[in-house]
Amino acid sequence: MRALVVEDDPRIASDLDRALASAGFRVERVADGETAWFRGGTETYDLIVLDLGLPQLDGLTVLKRWRAEGVECPVLVLTARGAWTERVEGIDAGADDYLPKPFRMEELLARARALVRRAGGRGAAQQAVGDLSVDLNRMIVALRGVPVAVTPLEFRLVAYLALHRDRTVPPTELLEHLYGDEDAKEANAVEAIVARLRRKLGSGVIGTRRGFGYYLEAAE
Repeated sequence: MRALVVEDDPRIASDLDRALASAGFRVERVADGETAWFRGGTETYDLIVLDLGLPQLDGLTVLKRWRAEGVECPVLVLTARGAWTERVEGIDAGADDYLPKPFRMEELLARARALVRRAGGRGAAQQAVGDLSVDLNRMIVALRGVPVAVTPLEFRLVAYLALHRDRTVPPTELLEHLYGDEDAKEANAVEAIVARLRRKLGSGVIGTRRGFGYYLEAAE
């Protein structure tokens, strides 16, 4: 799952980065509104965490521009301003959730996971597809109830396929959601991860549509 953190306070941004990464997100960070507006409008994310008090362009303006341009990514707004009128303004501008500072990181992660699940039309933290189950909160993959040891990359791939199990996901989309901008993105990287997962889960769990991408077999 790919997340964009828009926060100009380096300490808070770093804390958010670590927490979201530990919860299975691949995190990118920007510190000003202009860059955030561009990145959010040209890249595809599963979640955006947006501070309102930003330099160059305030967060509320960024959010309004995104929604006007058709950006549908779930946005969790952070702000030091706690007045209910400002919360209403943020939600009316297109925020999916609102968290005033200071906040507990555990609450932010719970809200972030819920937003991603709802955006994919999946309300439950436990995603079951045939004999496969994916616990998005505890980051556990199980086959017929037996946990399977997976790496963070493997978990992110399985979780993404589970959340998008109603369609075939192209390799290019998986690459974007598995790797950071600083990572080398080889065209066969996804193929290699899928091959490892098939050795662990069996050959009948992840299917391939030649020229189109990957899907979970039991979802078909």
